[in-house]
Formats: sequence, structure tokens, C-alpha cells
Amino acid sequence: MTQDTRAMSKHRVSNGKIGSTRQPHASTDRADRIECYYRKHHTPTKASFQAVDPMDTHLTKPADPSTTDLGRRVRAARQAQDLTLETASRLCGVSRSTLSKVENGLMSPTFDVLQKIVLGLKIEIGELFGSTPKVSASGRRALTRKNEGQRHAYRGYQMELLATDLAHKAMLPFRIRISAHTLDAFDDWGRHEGEEFLYVISGSVCLYSELYAPTHLNAGDSLYFDSRTGHAAVSTSDEDAEVLWMATSADIPQVPATTDSPKK
Repeated sequence: MTQDTRAMSKHRVSNGKIGSTRQPHASTDRADRIECYYRKHHTPTKASFQAVDPMDTHLTKPADPSTTDLGRRVRAARQAQDLTLETASRLCGVSRSTLSKVENGLMSPTFDVLQKIVLGLKIEIGELFGSTPKVSASGRRALTRKNEGQRHAYRGYQMELLATDLAHKAMLPFRIRISAHTLDAFDDWGRHEGEEFLYVISGSVCLYSELYAPTHLNAGDSLYFDSRTGHAAVSTSDEDAEVLWMATSADIPQVPATTDSPKK
């Protein structure tokens, strides 16, 4: 390998991008590099997190057909309630430009934004992916066969939404492939109402938190945490990591958030 080729490989790895010249590293080495990057560039403070507006910093290029379909369903849900774009943006708590980009298929919304839209328009998340959720009933259940969940992707995550045909769920289950290998993949960290549970199926993951030191998880490890604390997960294995991720619905009452928990 020439000196120029080695330099190019090093540049690609440092920017979190996988290329043909990327050399394999042990997952522990990758975890150390990511944690070093985190401590240097992403030391969380309350002010720094509140200063970022995550709504207008995601994908603005033409999205894939699934994103376009999602946008049409958001617009249909808004228009079915005779809401203007301005009124809907206030109800959802997202900017007008963000809602417009989502409706026009120009943005692949994060889970945070999806939850805000679902709560603001008073619809089920499954409706945004073409499902017709069943009403609540005693003894209800939802079966999702392998690879038959509703797909959604945004920076760093390829999500498969499960049990989308069931309405008013207490939990929102996802199977997620984490393709992000550094925090460079994210414009901002996730932060929304509710609580979450993360279980690593394959690979290894590092979960960064606004309140805690980076937590390294291997296959079989799990973590339960408050969704209102800024968070982001990256794969620390050479391959993409796969996880089961569950979140409580946004309208479930929560205990007061804490801002002074000690780092562990």
C-alpha cells in the first residue's frame, strides 16, 4: 500500500465512512477512538444541547420512495383535519420548513420528529407507513414476520418498525441496523418524551448520553434509559450492529427528568 493510499484510508476512517481501502480494527480499538473523539468534541452541557435545533439539519436531498410515501401520508393526515401547515407545525412542535420538507419527501425524519408529528396530529405511527392500526381490544396481539416490518431510514440508522398494525400501544418496538460508526453521522442527538430499552442482537454498540459516560454494549447486553436525556448510538464493531430498540409511547406519563445525575 502506498503512502497516499494509507493516508486516504486513514482519512476515511476518521470521518466515519467505510471505503474499499478501510482497514479492519479490533472493536476495542474503535471504541477507544470513538470515546476519545467524544470527550474531545462532544462533552455534553445543558446549554450546548438546548442551543441546537435538530429540526432543520437532517436530509434535504430527494429521498427514497418510502420517504416520499411517508410524506404524502403526513400531508393527508394534516389535510384530513383541515390544518394549515403553520397550524400543524405548532401542534407538532416542529418548524414549518421541517414539516414541509417531510411532506414533500425531501427529509427523512428522525424518530424524534416522527413522534412529534404522531402526537401533534393525533395519529398512530403505523398510519405513516401504510398500516391500518386495529383499535384497542382485550386479548389483542400483533404478529410481524421476519423482514416484514415497516422500513424507515435516516442518518446512521436503518429501522424496521414492528407491530405497526396495532393501535394505542404502550411500547413502540423497532429492529435497527446501526450503520453509524462515529458521532459525525449525527447533527444532533435523540431527545424526546418517554423511556427506551436497547438490546444488542449482534455486533457491539456505544451509547452516548447527555448525562452519563459512554456505555459500551456487546451482543446480549441491554440498557434501559430516559429518552429525554440526549442520546446517540454508534456501532463499535467492524460491521454494522443490529439491535432491538423499544420506546414507550409519547403520551405515557413520565416521572420528572433529572439534570444533575452523576456520571458513571
